[in-house]
Amino acid sequence: MLFDNTKIGFDLKSNFELKRSLFLFTVISNRTITKIGSVILKGLISLRWGWITNAQNSITGFLTNQIYDQFCAGFTNNLAMKTVNKLFSKNVYSYLHYSVEGGRDDASFDIHCQTVINSIEFASTKKNLPFTVFKPTAIGRTVEYEKSEVSQSIYNRFDKICKKAFEKNIKILIDAEESWIQDSIDSLAEMMMKKYNKEKTIVFNTVQMYRHDRLDYLTRILESAKKNNFKIGIKLVRGAYIEKENKRAKSLKYESPICISKNATDINFDKGVDYILSNLDVFSLFCGSHNEKSLYKIIDMINHRGLKKKSDKIWLAQLYGMSDHITFNLANENYNVIKYLPWGPVNQVIPYLIRRAEENTSVKGQTSRELSLIRNEISRRKKAKKSGLHL
Repeated sequence: MLFDNTKIGFDLKSNFELKRSLFLFTVISNRTITKIGSVILKGLISLRWGWITNAQNSITGFLTNQIYDQFCAGFTNNLAMKTVNKLFSKNVYSYLHYSVEGGRDDASFDIHCQTVINSIEFASTKKNLPFTVFKPTAIGRTVEYEKSEVSQSIYNRFDKICKKAFEKNIKILIDAEESWIQDSIDSLAEMMMKKYNKEKTIVFNTVQMYRHDRLDYLTRILESAKKNNFKIGIKLVRGAYIEKENKRAKSLKYESPICISKNATDINFDKGVDYILSNLDVFSLFCGSHNEKSLYKIIDMINHRGLKKKSDKIWLAQLYGMSDHITFNLANENYNVIKYLPWGPVNQVIPYLIRRAEENTSVKGQTSRELSLIRNEISRRKKAKKSGLHL
């Protein structure tokens, strides 16, 4: 099977990096340890790092050596380019994200908006950074998105970002949020597509397929695109807020928007991919997935439809530090593959690192699969070394 080739999958990892990954995923696979560690790190954040200098130095050093280097690309976007170029040597593209939690006032939102614009400018000078990304709640208050019509200031920030992406020919991914604010984001994303996706696909909205209503959304936006003559960019993912969504629905006594089971989500996701690939005259697909079964199905769909592997309308994405066996084997087969690369100061990206650890713990089978493949590659290298073969 394609994704079982660990020689290709872990070719960029040194023996030290492989052993570090083995240690890290072993720890993450233990739900209790991960939970305790997350609580401790969240507590340290609340204490403000400057007050605990000695602890800060020790913990920052540990985080950098063990966790940060696994999941993040660098302290600055320039430092991250070392990782970007390394990935590109294996035919893997990247998109950078300043993964620092945003502020809660207009000044902070404006600063973050400018950071995104700067990242677009930066990407436009690099051949291996075709996309960039922003999170709507990093440029506007959550409560504003809950309204039937968002504020002019939020619209202006969306427009500034998408206009710059259009001018610099860099594709922009709009992250998904919780269902109770997603309608406003969907509306803003469609406005931006109508404005900037006339000739080519620049603006991409993110669709979380664990929501059972998302196929209806894809149908509606396709009808709108045909009527208003614009292209649709869709980043398709399973979703990130399942526990929060179900908890809120139960608390407020409304039907959860989440599919009734993981199997139902998988079916919904695959249907979404099929619908988009069946309408590539209008859609472009950015598929964010670590699910091997879904990716094998996508490969089959591409082959059966006679689509080009390197079509600019189809991108397959994984997170940095995870599922390298998928990323590099797809890249070796000449598909458009891209890694999400977070960057930022260690102490400021801790919330992101906590989410990565918690998500790995909650996804049944994923971490054990990573561990199994890492062990296989370590074993393969040992055997090759004993035999005097090239690693």
